[in-house]
Amino acid sequence: MPNTVSGEALAKTEHPEHRTPNTETRDFPLKAMAVIIARGGSKSIPRKNLRLLAGKPMIVYTFEAALKSRRLEHVFLSTDSEEIAALGRQCGVDVPCLRPAELAGDEVIGVLPVLHMVEWLEKNRHYEPELVVLLQATSPLRPAEAIDEAIERLEKSGADAVVGVSPVEHHPYRMKQVDAQGRMINYVSLDKADVNRQTLPELFIVNGAVYVIWREVLLKGRSLFPADTRALVMPPETAMDVDSPWDLHVVDLILKERRRHEHR
Repeated sequence: MPNTVSGEALAKTEHPEHRTPNTETRDFPLKAMAVIIARGGSKSIPRKNLRLLAGKPMIVYTFEAALKSRRLEHVFLSTDSEEIAALGRQCGVDVPCLRPAELAGDEVIGVLPVLHMVEWLEKNRHYEPELVVLLQATSPLRPAEAIDEAIERLEKSGADAVVGVSPVEHHPYRMKQVDAQGRMINYVSLDKADVNRQTLPELFIVNGAVYVIWREVLLKGRSLFPADTRALVMPPETAMDVDSPWDLHVVDLILKERRRHEHR
C-alpha cells in the first residue's frame, strides 16, 4: 500500500511539471481558471492527498494535468494545509491564500471553497475570468485532454455547466435493500430488477474529475449544477475517484503499469 510523503522526501519528489507552462503555446479564446481543492485532513485515508502513487504524491497528478491543459489560463490551489500549499508552489501552481478553517471540514460541500477562491481573486487581484474549472485532487487518472474537452463542450453547447460523469458499474435496478431480519428487498420493482443487463437503461454517475461553469452562473446560483448542466462522459480508467484504501491501491497499480509502458 502506498506511503505518505513529508519532510525531505517531499522536496526530493520528482515533478516533471514544476514550471508554469509557456502561455504562448496555449489557446485562450475565453479566460478559464482552475481551482484545485485539497484539504489537509481526511477521515477515510489520513493525509490522502499526499499519499504516494507510483512515487509521486496523489495531488501532483492533478497539478500536472491542469498545467498541461491548453485551455487553462491560470491554475489555483485551495487548501488549508501549509504542506500541500508548499508542494503546489513547488509544482508551479498559484496558492494566493490558505483556505479558512470553516471551509476545511468534512461536511463542507465542494462549491464553497471554489466560491471562496473566485471571490477572493475578484476582491484582491481583480481577476474575473469567464470560466471556472473545479478539479478534485482525488482524480489522479484524469488527463489534461479531459479538461480541455469539458471547456470546449461548454463553449459550444451554450449550456450553463459541464460535469464529468462515468457509466455506473453497479446498476441500481439490481441493487437490494436488507431488512433487520436479513431479507433482501428489491430496490426497484421486480420486473425491472430481473431484466437482462443489455436491456437496462444506461446510467451515469458524477465522477468528480472535472466541473466547468460560467463564472457569472456560479456566483449567481452558488452551485456547480445549474439548470442546464451537460455531461462529459469519461471512461472509468480516466476518472476513478480515490475514496478508500482499496481505491488508492488500485490507482497505484494502474499508474505503475502506465510508467512501465512509458519506459519500454
